[in-house]
Amino acid sequence: VQLQESGPGLVKPSQTLSLTCTVSGGSITTKFYYWSWSRRPPGKGLEWIGYIAYSGTTYYSPSLKGRFTVSGDRSDSTVYLQMNDLKPEDTAVYICVAYDGWNYWGQGTQVTVSA
Repeated sequence: VQLQESGPGLVKPSQTLSLTCTVSGGSITTKFYYWSWSRRPPGKGLEWIGYIAYSGTTYYSPSLKGRFTVSGDRSDSTVYLQMNDLKPEDTAVYICVAYDGWNYWGQGTQVTVSA
């Protein structure tokens, strides 16, 4: 499984942003796969955001639930992360991760929230 993230790199505070994770070598509907997003703010550790399961079920970090939505397009095996009301502290490298017992990592995409 290979993962490639993409999306706008720079946004202003309070705006909405959607990131795309393009999946190749697999399908998001394959049983027992979980497709998640994590982020690494500058100078900080990895923070898990949430996932969408092969069944379509989603689950989020309690601290981030509400402004972040993970979704998937089963027709073309794409996973999305929508972020609302962005804040400067949301500045980070956002990474798509697939899990089936092993972790498969994308390279990440930089998101900077600044006026």
